[in-house]
Amino acid sequence: MAIANRLKKIEAEIGVFGGSGFYGFLADVEEVIVKTPYGAPSDKITVGLYEGKKVAFLPRHGKKHQYPPHKIPYLANIFAFKKIGVKKIIAPCAVGSLKKEIKPGDFVVCDQLVNFAFGRKDTFYDGRQVAHVSLAEPYCPDLRRVAIEKMRDMKIKHHDKGTILVVSGPRFSTKAESCFFAKQAGDIINMTAYPEAVLAREQGLCYLNIGLVTDYDSGVFGGKNAKAVTAEDVAEVFKKNNEKMKEVIFKIIKKITVEQTCRCAEHIGEAFIAQ
Repeated sequence: MAIANRLKKIEAEIGVFGGSGFYGFLADVEEVIVKTPYGAPSDKITVGLYEGKKVAFLPRHGKKHQYPPHKIPYLANIFAFKKIGVKKIIAPCAVGSLKKEIKPGDFVVCDQLVNFAFGRKDTFYDGRQVAHVSLAEPYCPDLRRVAIEKMRDMKIKHHDKGTILVVSGPRFSTKAESCFFAKQAGDIINMTAYPEAVLAREQGLCYLNIGLVTDYDSGVFGGKNAKAVTAEDVAEVFKKNNEKMKEVIFKIIKKITVEQTCRCAEHIGEAFIAQ
């Protein structure tokens, strides 16, 4: 009973995958450990108030960046958000560009994804009950609309749509791989955007992906002289634009309603084949 009461006390409405730099915007901040049937989430969840809304923050890689992309406890993270009442998730991430017109420092409000991160557990329905959930439109249209509107208001260089291609990592691509990926449907490339989107869909949650472009993926442009991607370069560009990302996220939080007015919560109910 004590645990149930504590969870009720720290319930949140909006979830964000982000680290400690976000907490300065919040009031009544509290850290909580949320237990799930899928193990522990990446870290403690920080919950606080912003503009009268309860917001939960969880660093997907852990506060010490201890989880590589293929080891992130994606199911536990999504389930933990759901368990404390989250209905809408904002998921910023660092991405590489596969298109010349999408430049480092740009933001991309993704509307599609292509998964090349094979081998990751990507469903809550892994036996006994099978769910064939629709992911034709993987991102919440209402959240995307608000994100685009706010970036236009802020005059931030962004792209209203884009396909994110997800690879396993944690290494960066070879030049040959980059050239291959550039010829596929992807506009940007990342290591963490899948399976978050499908897991959120299975839990009936709205999910928004915002990509912050940190580099051109190795070998896409420049031929033999193309500069290789390094973790240092990625971190530098991300750090330079992180304040801008935080400002965008909190403007989105201020604008969105807690109620779901889209179909994101309905898809899972249509995913089961009657016997």
